[in-house]
Amino acid sequence: MPHVVIDFSEGLETAFDMSQLCETVFETLILDVEINAPALKVRVRPQPYFKIGTEPATFAHATLYLLEGRDDETKARLSDIVLKAMDRVLPTVGSLSVDVRDMNKLAYAKRVKG
Repeated sequence: MPHVVIDFSEGLETAFDMSQLCETVFETLILDVEINAPALKVRVRPQPYFKIGTEPATFAHATLYLLEGRDDETKARLSDIVLKAMDRVLPTVGSLSVDVRDMNKLAYAKRVKG
């Protein structure tokens, strides 16, 4: 934990390096004291069907999932970090956005080998 899931308009992967997007978001987030690098996971998913009102009609939306307990200021700071990292890699995309979601500590489960 945390997880960053970035949905993007299908086709952007031909113009932008999505591996670089994952790397940039990851490397930028781990600089923050709130983020534990071994627990961070970043992934991207193309969305083939969408309709948005911006021109250019392209988007990338990140959802940052955090275990509950962080204050609003921390969430806002982390959201801004992700948005700026996305903007560095996707500067001409029509719409970039970030949402932060709390995950229930008691309900979250994981297993890590090693």
